[in-house]
Amino acid sequence: MINKHAKIYVAGHRGMVGSAIVKQLIAAGHTNIVVCSHAKLDLLDQRAVKDFMQHEKPDYVILAAAKVGGIHANNTYPAEFIYQNLMVEANVIHQAWAAGCQNLLFLGSSCIYPKAVPQPMQEDALLTGVLEATNEPYAIAKIAGIKLCESYNRQYGTDYRSVMPTNLYGHNDNFHLENSHVIPAMIRKFHDAKVNHSATVTLWGSGTAMREFLHVDDMAAASIHVLGLSTAHYQSNTAPMLSHLNVGTGVDVTIKELAETIQAVVGFTGDIIWDSTKPDGTPRKLMDNTKIKALGWQPNIGLKAGLADTYQWYVAHQNNFSDNRALPVILAI
Repeated sequence: MINKHAKIYVAGHRGMVGSAIVKQLIAAGHTNIVVCSHAKLDLLDQRAVKDFMQHEKPDYVILAAAKVGGIHANNTYPAEFIYQNLMVEANVIHQAWAAGCQNLLFLGSSCIYPKAVPQPMQEDALLTGVLEATNEPYAIAKIAGIKLCESYNRQYGTDYRSVMPTNLYGHNDNFHLENSHVIPAMIRKFHDAKVNHSATVTLWGSGTAMREFLHVDDMAAASIHVLGLSTAHYQSNTAPMLSHLNVGTGVDVTIKELAETIQAVVGFTGDIIWDSTKPDGTPRKLMDNTKIKALGWQPNIGLKAGLADTYQWYVAHQNNFSDNRALPVILAI
């Protein structure tokens, strides 16, 4: 368990996952949570991160800051995705260690696994094959984050842990039509089509690819749970150079099934057109969550209920977006 008075620095507190983690930490009674906006702390700036860590001396660091986006964004900005994520990870992890922080949690992604890998994907599939081309730069950066944590543990005796979430969705997501992930993009498209009385909605791909989705509140709960495990308990289901844990529901759906569910939640009564000239991405991505379940965590929010909750949040907050546009891909800090 994490001491309620321990100083916890959450990097990425304005992003979808970071904001959910902060909310749950506060609800659990934690009284010493440190956050810092991008305007005050640029995590790409090594000197700034060093000064911040030396000043704050956090007991725990949760590294939820990242540059994130969907297939289009990864294809369009590959250099930004690999550079910015590598720099943020290296700066935060190294400077946490330099400031004497023994406990850190790094949030990665399910895209770390090879494109052609047995399903559901187990943790030991890491580095066993070729990555999906559309998000290889981002995946390599996330793999580097895992290995940074493991290397500091081996050399310096720290307790740095990594969790690899499946596809996430929920409050504070990015609803940009081109740069967002599949669920917020679909919610935005179906909502706009309903409001504008459109007859059809066009979606990328064939709809046959299969994906697993986890509500961000479940991810936040998993992150706090893993960070609070005793060293012995955590190491009982991991290894020094295979220390990351998958976080997912263990259940997947086709993109077509997902689209039809979102269509029903939004209340769009038109037709769906599938543009098969656009990429599907990896055919299937299902996480094996056996290890984290053995450590005492399991998801609580079903997909349909989570989608309804997310849509309600979007409708309530859409006017906060400048001229009704969603946020662009940003560094979630």
